[in-house]
Amino acid sequence: MQYVIELENVTKMYGLSRGVVNISLQVPKGAVFGFLGPNGAGKTTTISMLVNLIHPTSGTIRLFDKDSEEAQLENRARIGFLAGDMALDKVLTGWQQLEYFGSLRNNFDKGYVRDLARRFNCTNELKKKIKTLSRGNQQKIGLIAALMHKPELLILDEPTSGLDPLVQAEFNKIILEHQQAGKTTFISSHMLSEVQELCDELAIIREGEVVSRKSLKDIVTSAPRVVRLSTDGSYNPTQLVKDLKGVTRLSQHDHSVSFSFTGDINQLLARLTTHRLRTVVIKDAELEDIFMSFYAEGKKENHA
Repeated sequence: MQYVIELENVTKMYGLSRGVVNISLQVPKGAVFGFLGPNGAGKTTTISMLVNLIHPTSGTIRLFDKDSEEAQLENRARIGFLAGDMALDKVLTGWQQLEYFGSLRNNFDKGYVRDLARRFNCTNELKKKIKTLSRGNQQKIGLIAALMHKPELLILDEPTSGLDPLVQAEFNKIILEHQQAGKTTFISSHMLSEVQELCDELAIIREGEVVSRKSLKDIVTSAPRVVRLSTDGSYNPTQLVKDLKGVTRLSQHDHSVSFSFTGDINQLLARLTTHRLRTVVIKDAELEDIFMSFYAEGKKENHA
């Protein structure tokens, strides 16, 4: 498999303070990869190292199968980057800012820029000085700047911040088109909703360490189900399931019981059929709850 991004045992320290610790990741070509974690977890530090704004204290970073520091000039032409705290020249119009960025790369496709502006619903805003624009419209200019040279790799930090839902939906379409062209996207976010419709695979970072890396499908599949059942009152429903392997967070109210379940669903159903029940509801865990459990507990997983 060809990897566009490879981090091996990467650590960044700021004096005695931690940035990130011993991060190892591989992002394959053509993936939309999510890098998810709460504010302060180390997402921006990782991205800053990927684009060579800062350098790791230890470990290695490779982009396009080359050392990121040795090939940084070459890589800049291949990467589209949006910083979470992007800085734009407030006295320029949006169009002037994009022209300036294009001149640095000697690559400014006016037709494609206009098309992106139309899709992001900011054609008129490009004629205005950046200092007069809302946070959302400035974000659109940043996204156009990252996309306009059709880069092989997009590195985006909180890309939909300040965007309305319709523009977010258009952004998703653009990212999927980018993927269909065989290109790669690395999206850093603290919001599950920002990445769940796009990403093939996710890494979750907490307090500078990657605590999980799985596909979204695997995360959902391995997550505990939520089970609720009620009886006619002829027996205690807690006694029915409390000794069953995989039952946690068991609570009872009158003749109803609810619990999380990570065991064999067939064993659960076999147990439930031995008694008369009034109602049974078995649901997959909510995605937000799954991710919040990673944020709260931060239990590091081992992956091959």
